[in-house]
Amino acid sequence: MKKLVLSAAVLALTAGLATAQTVRMGTEGAYPPYNFINDAGEVDGFERELGDELCARAELTCEWVTNDWDSIIPNLVSGNYDTIIAGMSITDERDAVIDFTQNYIPPAASAYVGLSADADLSGVIAAQAATLQASHVAETGATLLEFPTPDETIAAVRNGEADAVLADKDFLAPTVAESGGELTFVGDDVQLGNGIGIGVRESDAELKGKLDAAVQSMKDDGTLNEMIKKWFGEEAVVF
Repeated sequence: MKKLVLSAAVLALTAGLATAQTVRMGTEGAYPPYNFINDAGEVDGFERELGDELCARAELTCEWVTNDWDSIIPNLVSGNYDTIIAGMSITDERDAVIDFTQNYIPPAASAYVGLSADADLSGVIAAQAATLQASHVAETGATLLEFPTPDETIAAVRNGEADAVLADKDFLAPTVAESGGELTFVGDDVQLGNGIGIGVRESDAELKGKLDAAVQSMKDDGTLNEMIKKWFGEEAVVF
């Protein structure tokens, strides 16, 4: 009888440990090449490859969850997933609500895109809601036009609702290249934020530590820079 009780206790402990090692990775699934949904309906992109590698190095089991951008922090805090890995820049405002690992993308350029090189950057500027770019537009005095998704910001420029869009240059570059001259970069690049990191709940210090160590190991052996160049091109800013 004691053996049965002991066996049951061991099984329960093992099950608890297995559960503790499963990490739900929250992402948007709508911000290529950082993250997107592929033809098979699965999360794909730079952050999927990165997240899987980080979990492997940290000896964690990854499960991928998608969530709309505008509620991605509240749903992390409420426990619907355990991390945010969604092209999220590290800012003081966000860091007051959640915690971040060290950055896995260094501070990179944002850029304006319009239908012509002389688009009015003091006019109506589209940006995705709750982003660094939206905050920057508001500070410039231009009229901010916010949208839930990044694709809608570009559509606003194409249909004449906005004079230009401000977003991560890495996100805009493929769209500009594939537009056949319809879209063009406007003005100078804008440097914003402290790089992109993984968001975790402030109570999850152990998980943050494991992911931090895994990010550092990828920086140390050069695999992170290789992955950045694979997804963003040889000219991408690296560590």
